[in-house]
Amino acid sequence: MEFGLRPPPFLPPVDPTIDAAGVRRYDGNTYAQTTGYRPVLLDVHVPPSAEPVGAVVWIHGGAWLDGDRRYPPPTVDPDALFGGIVRAGLALVRVDYRHSLESPFPAQLHDVEAAIRYVREFAGEFGIDPARIGVWGESAGGHLASLLALADGLEGTVGVTGPSSDVSAVVNWYGVADVAALLSRLHSPEQPDPCEALLGPRRDQWPMLAAAASPINYLDRGRGPVIPMLIQHGTADSVVPFDHSERLAKALAAAGVPVTFVPVPEADHCFAGHPDVPEIVQRGIAFLREHLSPCAHD
Repeated sequence: MEFGLRPPPFLPPVDPTIDAAGVRRYDGNTYAQTTGYRPVLLDVHVPPSAEPVGAVVWIHGGAWLDGDRRYPPPTVDPDALFGGIVRAGLALVRVDYRHSLESPFPAQLHDVEAAIRYVREFAGEFGIDPARIGVWGESAGGHLASLLALADGLEGTVGVTGPSSDVSAVVNWYGVADVAALLSRLHSPEQPDPCEALLGPRRDQWPMLAAAASPINYLDRGRGPVIPMLIQHGTADSVVPFDHSERLAKALAAAGVPVTFVPVPEADHCFAGHPDVPEIVQRGIAFLREHLSPCAHD
């Protein structure tokens, strides 16, 4: 074994398998790898189509501490979400990213940016239209999805460099909008405080990092990128308070960003307690199908 060799920044797509419905599945692609860290992977599932299709990048939750690209929250049926995206004629891209105890912020944002650049780099091979890429995240993933749309000046250099990491639409499920407001609020004896872990061990840097990690801080009145966003959040969320999405939606609207804000009455985190989670999923799919359609980009 040779030591001191740097791994390549990414690997080309794996050979796909094709299921009975004609969906091409590229599972376990190494989209970025950095010396000292595990490689981060993504899956790409592409519906049969004679033309390139739009793509939805799914960003999992887990308080930035854990989670897995292959599993949605326990209240959501995987086939309704993942299968529903593909049946809507869109490619599904499921991404992992470095957790906060592996590397603090902004590593997580840099990873998901790298995932989007990877999809664009190999869009021709996947059969994806590089101009039609949206993101959908839940909880910590909703926070990262919002940052992808709003944060300027935080572009990383891991993985593929060159292509843009811009996105065309965002679905944000109960994402954190203001990291500083949650510091020390989410602590439990079973795990570290998620926000403290996200910001790293240097407490003197927390104010600066919390500001940089907060999507709401990238919106000034009359300014901001025009990327449509759907926000869905339970009004009884006991983990990420409902007012995070309420404040973000108001700031987006004030900045002229098209935003659809859907409070989910009496639902807890992950929409627990809501009687019709499939309808919430379908709303997200319909939103992305509308904004990632070819005519939306003519």
